Amino acid sequence: MRKGYHQIDQILLITVFVLIVVGIVMITSIGVPKSIQLSAPDVAYPNCSDAAVDCYLILKKHLTRVIVGIIAFLIVLRTDYKFWQKIAPGIYIVSILLLISVFVFGTANNTIARSWINVDLPFLSSIQPSEIAKFGLVAYMATWINKKMQTRDGLNDWRNGFFAFCVIAGLLILPVVAQPDLGSTLVLASIATVMYFLGGAPIKHILVGALIAGFCSLIAVAGADYLQNRFKAFLFPDETCSEDYCWQSEQAKIAIGSGGPWGKGLTQGIQKSYWLPQASDDFIFAASAEELGFFRIMVVVLAYTVIGYRGYQIANHAPNKFAMMLAAGMTTWVVVQAFVNILVNISLFPITGITLPFISYGGSSLVTTMMAMGVLLNISKHTTDHAYTSNRRRHGRPHYTQHRYSR
Repeated sequence: MRKGYHQIDQILLITVFVLIVVGIVMITSIGVPKSIQLSAPDVAYPNCSDAAVDCYLILKKHLTRVIVGIIAFLIVLRTDYKFWQKIAPGIYIVSILLLISVFVFGTANNTIARSWINVDLPFLSSIQPSEIAKFGLVAYMATWINKKMQTRDGLNDWRNGFFAFCVIAGLLILPVVAQPDLGSTLVLASIATVMYFLGGAPIKHILVGALIAGFCSLIAVAGADYLQNRFKAFLFPDETCSEDYCWQSEQAKIAIGSGGPWGKGLTQGIQKSYWLPQASDDFIFAASAEELGFFRIMVVVLAYTVIGYRGYQIANHAPNKFAMMLAAGMTTWVVVQAFVNILVNISLFPITGITLPFISYGGSSLVTTMMAMGVLLNISKHTTDHAYTSNRRRHGRPHYTQHRYSR
């Protein structure tokens, strides 16, 4: 083994692929109603024995996307993490252009948000630029913050630190807000904020940014009826709700509650068939909880916790500042997206329309999050056991602990 290299983080690798397998199993079990709907929309009484009906259409597409995701994962895993520093500006610019193109060529795909561009590939009918933007934001923020750390003032300066940060993050976040895509907006904002903080930004900058974001959020909610309805459904739940804006939350709670401790068993869930919209996509956690039960679905929650822990351990022991920021950004992306989805499914957060990483049916999300894990695992091969630099909060420079990276 080459000097300075380690074995990749096997715990993280196994955890990710366990979640992918869980996703395949649950889409096999849950995806039949959606497969029937997509394959035979004009058949009055569809049946799996009917030649016009493909009850496993969703599964076939998902398996194809998993294969594409694994190929992308392996390519990224074998690519030295420093490569992303070289092409980060290009990825960032492409992300902005794709987000803008959504307003010209985009489609809503039967949702509120105009977030997709149809490409009609065999394995991918459409791409979601906001997923690509998450990767682009992490790569470019890591590059920019790394450069700022080399300067005397770091991120302490208002103009070259705080204002520049707002511009960099805003160029990706604002187009997503305009789509409007609440879920991706929240994830992008979380990624940017966490990386900015870890880069050594002063607390006063963080607080000012939070106030600005809060004010803009109030304006956005006040100006959009659908957002008002979603927050109304979250703050004032009504068990007799029959409106679109609260129907999903109510049915998700019923699905989770009816699963009990051990679940109804695979393929035995009822909510996925008639009542729970997007059961294989945004609400796959609730649909899975009905069939797996509380104790088994908690294994999924634990898996995302493990990804968070191992990811931040990799960041904490990264060989340099750029690798540290890149690892922290990729980890934050996956973990925040996962737990926002889970909170939405259990009605502890307003509906956002966001996928559950590695499990939900969604090609753009699956492929890009697997690429994120490929980057993270590549960095894990370069981790060091030595302390790095001085105190994180002094002069805007991060602090690396002196603890060994335990495996």
